[in-house]
Amino acid sequence: MFEHILYSVNQGIATITINREGQMNALTIETIQEIGLGHAQALNDPEVRGVVITGAGEKAFVAGADIKEFSDFSVEEAADMSAAGHDVFNALANSGKPVVAAVNGFALGGGCELAMACTMRIASENARFGQPEVNLGLIPGYGGTQRLVQLVGLGRATELLLTGDMIDASEAYRIGLVNRVVKQEELMPACEKLLQKIGNKSPLTVASMVHLAKACWDKREDGFEMEIEAFANCFGTKDFKEGVDAFIQKRKPQFKGA
Repeated sequence: MFEHILYSVNQGIATITINREGQMNALTIETIQEIGLGHAQALNDPEVRGVVITGAGEKAFVAGADIKEFSDFSVEEAADMSAAGHDVFNALANSGKPVVAAVNGFALGGGCELAMACTMRIASENARFGQPEVNLGLIPGYGGTQRLVQLVGLGRATELLLTGDMIDASEAYRIGLVNRVVKQEELMPACEKLLQKIGNKSPLTVASMVHLAKACWDKREDGFEMEIEAFANCFGTKDFKEGVDAFIQKRKPQFKGA
């Protein structure tokens, strides 16, 4: 079904692996489309509670876009490419199921943007991050100018965007770009453990909180009003009743997503 990614499901976790190791997992238009299709497949699978996105091998998560693919694009073609990428990355950012980026090496350009579009990011010690587009007379085209500011603040983001500098995993953690840093061999287990922990919560409340957290940055939304409505709606769910009953009975809740 897929040519550029690998897709698998194990114990409620879908793993999307960008499978272009020989090209440092560089993003092509088709690769981005397949990531979107894999994510949609995970959303439509009731057995899947979370998604991991990673790159094949140990050198690169995604080392950037495939520059040869778009070097001769017209303005119109570039606009179409950017818009299509935004559609996929926005779907990840607003996913109803948590998406964790397992950053196993270089995450540059579009790779950094892909990681930032995920709900959370866990990096291996050899991970490197950057938006080097300025060195090509270009800017990020898949949301990087916006999400980097949201994650690390205006000052740090502007410096990284304007210099094109690359930072290591420890600096990425220090400035809040990643949630944690682990050894290479611990990367996938750490992502899976995190998603399994979240997977034991109510799917309804997980989806709601991801959506509400994103509303903080959406000028079209009033996150506080949305929270009031979402909080009240919880009281009409079976999961809320199960959570309260389990608390009173001193047992683990069995949430069904209803």
